[in-house]
Amino acid sequence: MEQEPGKYRVLARKYRPKIFKDLIGQEALVRTITNAIEQNRLAQAYILTGIRGIGKTTSARIIAKALNCIGPDGKGGMTPNPCGVCKHCQDIDNDCHVDVVEIDAASNTGIDNIREIIIEGAKYNPVSARYKIYIIDEVHMLSKAAFNALLKTLEEPPERLKFIFATTEIRKVPITILSRCQRFDLRRIEQKVLADYFKTITEKENVPAESDALQIIAKIADGSVRDGLSLLDQAIVHGNGEIKADQVRQMIGLSDKSALFNIYDKLMAGNISEVLKEIDAQYNLGMDPLTLSQDLLELTHWLTRIKIAPELMNDITISETEKIAGKEMSESLSMATLTRTWQILLKGISEIKYSESPLKSLEMLMIRLAYASELPTPIEVISDIKKNTELDTAQKKTKNLSSLSIPFKPENKKEQNSDTSQSNLSLPNQKPSSSRFSEGPQNITDLVMLARKSGQMLLAFNISNYVRPVLMENTTLRIHLEEGAPAHLCQDIRTFLLTETGQKWEVEQVKELGGKTLKEEAQENQKRMRETLANHPLVMQVLKAFPGSHVETFHLHHSDNISENLENLESDIF
Repeated sequence: MEQEPGKYRVLARKYRPKIFKDLIGQEALVRTITNAIEQNRLAQAYILTGIRGIGKTTSARIIAKALNCIGPDGKGGMTPNPCGVCKHCQDIDNDCHVDVVEIDAASNTGIDNIREIIIEGAKYNPVSARYKIYIIDEVHMLSKAAFNALLKTLEEPPERLKFIFATTEIRKVPITILSRCQRFDLRRIEQKVLADYFKTITEKENVPAESDALQIIAKIADGSVRDGLSLLDQAIVHGNGEIKADQVRQMIGLSDKSALFNIYDKLMAGNISEVLKEIDAQYNLGMDPLTLSQDLLELTHWLTRIKIAPELMNDITISETEKIAGKEMSESLSMATLTRTWQILLKGISEIKYSESPLKSLEMLMIRLAYASELPTPIEVISDIKKNTELDTAQKKTKNLSSLSIPFKPENKKEQNSDTSQSNLSLPNQKPSSSRFSEGPQNITDLVMLARKSGQMLLAFNISNYVRPVLMENTTLRIHLEEGAPAHLCQDIRTFLLTETGQKWEVEQVKELGGKTLKEEAQENQKRMRETLANHPLVMQVLKAFPGSHVETFHLHHSDNISENLENLESDIF
């Protein structure tokens, strides 16, 4: 598109699109509006949404020109290709058309503004144009009352009235407004498309520009044409009439790609002193700590992708140096290492973003990554454990475990000998034998299991938590109740025993302290088991690999082989 030389010094204004053909990356919008005009099927209201600088207001102005253009001879009708020379086109371009009103909703949020500007003005026909058009930018900023006032006009708009809304926050627009609008989601412009567009502009401006420099600007613009043009303007001034990649990196505070690969390589090797020196050098050159951490995150993502799909390296925007370095890194780093690096960087970026000292936060993040690189992956730990676990140690462990009262019981396990006091304090998970049940419960554990078997879960819970056994023989039960026990617990036990055994039991509460509750016994047993497991060579290697961790929970499966049991050990490592 030819522009009058020197009319604007700012590229974003000088190269602002005037017709649909000049819009880049918005084919869906152009096609729909073009068809609507040609078929005379116009909506009463349009809403354009997308990121900043994507072309929402520009598109709205082009639509306004398309609907009101009368052609160079003053006799034309609506057209998807406005002439740009008639009075209506020129007045809209110059933002002085009496029938095309642009409103900044951020500055006119209240109902009074909407009533005065739109509702009252909507009563009158356009002064000179075919349609009276209201363009409301950042429409989501309107108050609830203003939206409600606008809703009535949207429901029954005059024939010659059109609305075009623009917003970056579509979710904040009430659904009642959205349902009355034809919606267009303007896309982010792809990096390659933006870079090609910038190349066209630099050629028109006679500004020498390196391809890599334009790629960097397009990348930083993140899909926004206006942001990219502003950066392009700045790069031209910074480079004194030419645009070079090194100068653009320095201007924006980007790290050099070779330096980025160098830092990443040293990080993965755990060479933290060299990494910190490199960061200092880049920081002195103007590198932004947050930008560097984001570049490292993006590099991790790219390395992960090309590890899965090597053909992705065929991208023409990637230099040969990057391809070689990327191929070597992706092949040398495991998927577990890459995913772990991604997680650490992702968390570290948020810390840098809100840190009072971004550089220090970056250095701490690098230290964390360097030391994490020395840790083995879970698969390596398991493999190493299996190789180093000796059979005689496992057999010794099996012998030690067999002497403990735990939920690990082979089918041929023989009953362990115990004295009378211990028999009354058996753990809840020890099942009473059927022969002992036929004679009535022989100890507190039998009583709890009988209650559970009968569906008396609350009674079983109260006995386990509050009852300390003092004496239990024949049909006599003397117990000490812990603080908090239900007042009627003795009577409940007495009634339950009479129902289940057919015998009248003497259940008496005494002051004598007695033995431990079943809950206390279970807790002590679990503690002993954790301590025993923590001293096993297999577990000790895991704990050593993850400093500060401990065995939280465990579950042993039926097996005569301790190594097999420990493979099935389910632990929460913290």
